Amino acid sequence: MSANSGSTYSKQEEIKYALKLNKMLDELPLFCSEYFNSLEFTKQPRTKIAYARDIQNFFFYLTQSRGPLKGKNMDSITIDDLDKITGMDISNYLHYCKVYEKNGQIKTNGDRAIKRKLCSLRGFFGYYYRYERITGDPSVKVEMPRIHDNAIIRMEPNEVAEFLDNVESGNKLSKAQLRFHKNLKKRDLALLTLMLGTGIRVSECVGLDITDVDFDNVRIRVIRKGGSESFVYFGDEVEEALKSYLEERKNIKVLSGHENALFISQQGKRLGVRSVEKLVKKYASTVTTVKHITPHKLRSTYGTNLYQESHDIYLVADVLGHKDVNTTRRHYADQADENKRNARNIVKLRKDD
Repeated sequence: MSANSGSTYSKQEEIKYALKLNKMLDELPLFCSEYFNSLEFTKQPRTKIAYARDIQNFFFYLTQSRGPLKGKNMDSITIDDLDKITGMDISNYLHYCKVYEKNGQIKTNGDRAIKRKLCSLRGFFGYYYRYERITGDPSVKVEMPRIHDNAIIRMEPNEVAEFLDNVESGNKLSKAQLRFHKNLKKRDLALLTLMLGTGIRVSECVGLDITDVDFDNVRIRVIRKGGSESFVYFGDEVEEALKSYLEERKNIKVLSGHENALFISQQGKRLGVRSVEKLVKKYASTVTTVKHITPHKLRSTYGTNLYQESHDIYLVADVLGHKDVNTTRRHYADQADENKRNARNIVKLRKDD
């Protein structure tokens, strides 16, 4: 296996996000570049894009509101203007973000999105305050929204079986979908079986190269968030699905630059994240369930099942690529419904006669 296999896609994604961030910085006040340069080795490219979008929207709001920056152009805002912004300005902005109109469309943000926006602003103001570029940090005066963890949504064994059966058979697909199903079912089955059988992220899945699949050691090499390399082992069902698809993959015409990609689109290109999301949505619509099944739910299904079978939270954290085991414990160990169900008769209210 090549030492550099799988890394090309990651590098291409980094370049894409770097160019996008540069374009966004051109539309922000000049001094903002200093803050984003400080994030170079601590935040992922997609995270920096999200921060830039939040800060851009914040300044745009301030130039349109009744606040201290009303009527200013974005390129005329200076670092001295940050000292004019109050905690109330930030609070008003977050309230505005809950429901607003933009380009004729109604936009909404829930508590989690509002919390993320405040985190973006705290990092931004905190940086300039820490280096004494401003006299105070108004963002710390705004209370952070309290977020209650939702129960993990995962697929039950019967739902997984129906899901994969329909991927293989095309059952309940529309006539239009069935026209493409024969040529795509081996790819789709291999991809979805892999995700359900390893718990890898959708971004990790689409980044796989053919050379990342190691049948001798029954494992795949993935590039995790942050660029670290990891090996994830797969079972017999995954192995069978992958081998069947790879045999067919040999005859698929692939465009230049995409020859090494494991999963290929109908256009002969590496399959993208959005395409996998649509793929999951298509087959999820064939399953008898009220659950909203997404690629992340496939990951949750694997993580929950692995914990229930192994009871080893450190193993689950390692396999899923969580840097902090507390993240794994919070999402899987504390909310394993099967354990709760098994304990339902432990406490007796009255003694049996």
